[in-house]
Amino acid sequence: MKDWIEGIKNRERRAIARIITFLENDHADSEFLVQELERLAKKAYVIGITGPPGAGKSTLIDCLITTLREKDLRVGVIVVDPTSPFTGGAILGDRVRMVRHALDENVFIRSMGSRGSLGGLSRATKDAVRVLDAAGFDVIIVETVGVGQSELEIMHLVDSVALVVHPHSGDVVQVFKAGVMEIADLYVVNKADMSGAAKMVAEIGQYVHLTHDQTEWNPTVSQTIPIQGKGVVELWEQFQHHRAFLQESGEGIRRRKEQTVREVKERIAAEFQAYLEQCIQESTFQEQMEEVWQGAKLPHSFAREWIKSHLIRRDREGI
Repeated sequence: MKDWIEGIKNRERRAIARIITFLENDHADSEFLVQELERLAKKAYVIGITGPPGAGKSTLIDCLITTLREKDLRVGVIVVDPTSPFTGGAILGDRVRMVRHALDENVFIRSMGSRGSLGGLSRATKDAVRVLDAAGFDVIIVETVGVGQSELEIMHLVDSVALVVHPHSGDVVQVFKAGVMEIADLYVVNKADMSGAAKMVAEIGQYVHLTHDQTEWNPTVSQTIPIQGKGVVELWEQFQHHRAFLQESGEGIRRRKEQTVREVKERIAAEFQAYLEQCIQESTFQEQMEEVWQGAKLPHSFAREWIKSHLIRRDREGI
């Protein structure tokens, strides 16, 4: 494992890939590895790209990588794809996307399966970001599945969120209702050469004016045409403006603290879930459940009594 850490320091692609897989599989030694990664953390700028399927997120990211590399920035990309019901892996792989950057040693692209996560992000995505940060990538891009309201989870992982839509996405009001609009720090009307682009830009601008306090950050609306290379440089400039806002206002620190609290809660919930799965296999649980099945005890009261008794037992046993 020490060799892996050295590989991370040297930004070796094989070591990076192995560690991400190791953490994704939730190996017993993952905690030690995460601790070592935290010591190497350099606090990369992490941006999220989200939006409905067909919005052109991957093509936009491909062009954004080109822009960042022209500025000599090292780029890591995590693409969270739907999980195959047969293999458990990502249905869409990174080799299908962004192939022209595959041989660039300063670009690392990884596809991860969402594994049923309702938020469109796999549980290991946070750790994958840690790996890329420790490896010294300057900018880390996280692209999510694009499944509507469940995209809200991305705001708990990145520094800045860009919502990508295209002129034929439908009535933007429906997107407002889904709640996705509320998480965006930047809006991107992609494929802006299509008819209806100006109308969508106006609608989003009106939404921003009505819902955001003018004293705080006001999300910008960018127009991009990736296949023509238009608007991507300007989009990166908007990301930079938001990053400066996060640093100067203290909002960046507040967000990272909030994200840490959320991660701790998720880890606690996972530990309790694992303990629960273990306990319900005990014969005493099955015997007590007979009372519930026979109607002698309500599920509600049984659950409270069971939790209370097991917390007392854990306390006595020093678990």
